[in-house]
Amino acid sequence: MTEHGRPGPGTGATAVERHPVLGLRSPLTPRQTAARARRFGAFYYAEHWIKRMGGYRWTVLMTAVGTPLVYLLGMGMGLGVLVDANSPAAFGGGGGPVPYLVFLCPALVATAAIMICSEENTYTVMDGFKWHRTYYGPNASPLSSGQIAAGHVMGLTVRILLTTGIYYLFLLLFGAVPLPGTGWLMVFTALLGGLAFGLPLLAFSATLKEDKGQFAMVQRFIVMPLFLFSGTFFPLDSLPIGVRWIGWISPLWHSAELGRVLSYAQPEPAGLGLVHLAYLLILAAAGMVLARRNFTRRLAG
Repeated sequence: MTEHGRPGPGTGATAVERHPVLGLRSPLTPRQTAARARRFGAFYYAEHWIKRMGGYRWTVLMTAVGTPLVYLLGMGMGLGVLVDANSPAAFGGGGGPVPYLVFLCPALVATAAIMICSEENTYTVMDGFKWHRTYYGPNASPLSSGQIAAGHVMGLTVRILLTTGIYYLFLLLFGAVPLPGTGWLMVFTALLGGLAFGLPLLAFSATLKEDKGQFAMVQRFIVMPLFLFSGTFFPLDSLPIGVRWIGWISPLWHSAELGRVLSYAQPEPAGLGLVHLAYLLILAAAGMVLARRNFTRRLAG
């Protein structure tokens, strides 16, 4: 071993680890390195996922900043003014009617999470399996396919929290959160809604070997109807009964309703909040189980 802590001639290739406080280095054997990878593999892959996201960090940042700014300016200074002038009592909170922007914002935060999932759990997954095959290198290491799937979800979670967190800060600047003491929790209900939608989509994407327009169909026939018919712009019970069922099964509606309760104390029947929460948790858990299984099948082939 040389004086700088690097392996010297004839010592063999061993990894070294620096103590985070003392700055000392200790050698790791290949077996120890593999054991650490098997134990913390999901975190290692999440780190790789986040670093890969740095390649399009300006897109991520501009989306996180530009989207809420455009929506809030358009809704707060445009449509919201017209709605408030003509329907002042249409949107009620615990203390009476609330401005349209206050009603709308929790749904916009939840929508941002779902849009991120529809992006990162479609073409990004196809890229990992088919185009750049970025899943196969880690899979040849001690990392398991289940850890790769979990690491993908962990990295996705970081991006959702970053975007929805910035979104929430804009809401505060626009005065769109009457109850900031609980309103900040809408960041996490939006995350849960995004995962409830995104993890089943991740499981589906992991089964596709060719892109024959499936992702475009998901955007047109699933994502867009959810955005339009999940009580995003108006209360769900104001929509025609023929499309109201879309909201009932939509993760976006359940997530937005939780956000509204937290943001301005929207009145809800007793127990409905637990139904929202349980529905989102079940969808997310089922999607994660299927995603791990499909990653394992695909990477073993």
